[in-house]
Amino acid sequence: MSEFIAIDGPAGSGKSSVSKAIARQRGYGLLDTGAAYRALAWYVLEQGADTDDVDAVLAAASDFDLRLGLDPDDRTVAVGDTDITTTIRESRVSGAVSGVARVPAVREQVNIFFRSLVANAAYPAVVVEGRDITTVVAPDAPVRILLTASPEVRAARRAGELTSENAADVAEALHKRDASDSAVVDFLNAADGVEVVDTTHLDFPQTIDAVLAVIDRKQGAEHGR
Repeated sequence: MSEFIAIDGPAGSGKSSVSKAIARQRGYGLLDTGAAYRALAWYVLEQGADTDDVDAVLAAASDFDLRLGLDPDDRTVAVGDTDITTTIRESRVSGAVSGVARVPAVREQVNIFFRSLVANAAYPAVVVEGRDITTVVAPDAPVRILLTASPEVRAARRAGELTSENAADVAEALHKRDASDSAVVDFLNAADGVEVVDTTHLDFPQTIDAVLAVIDRKQGAEHGR
């Protein structure tokens, strides 16, 4: 049974890129939980429905054959035999994700899927990154980390990733997403037992080192080292 390494954080905190780097470096699996919600949003849209329609979202979730790859270098996302790895990053899907993510029954179903995926993974550990991994999906995980950064730094990083977007627009979109998602789950404050790594003044290699230090310390305590 694979070990859970739970990493939460808001958009722009660096959790996706840091999680991928750590999984590669340690030979761990990588689970991007946001991809599951994006895939469901895509599935709802493909059926001509609106993710603001809770009944449509629940209907889609009941017939949802999701497949997620855990290889950090080959994170294939598919629904049935349809590869949607690239499609789920389109703006139309991004704008629809909150509609599916805020449905409690959907979150419960997806969380069960996440736990099963990790339990049956062929890796010594799986880095699982998202919004409520440390508190809801795996509250008993031996390693639980909240990656944070100031809103200004997060907006600047996200604008740097999206070179075609205006920085002010990116900052506004990030703020709106934080506000919308925080109505469902608190990903800006650490729960008891969760280690905070603030990346505001850290570059990428420094952030990786800081997170690895927490992982090594927590795993050492877990295994009595």
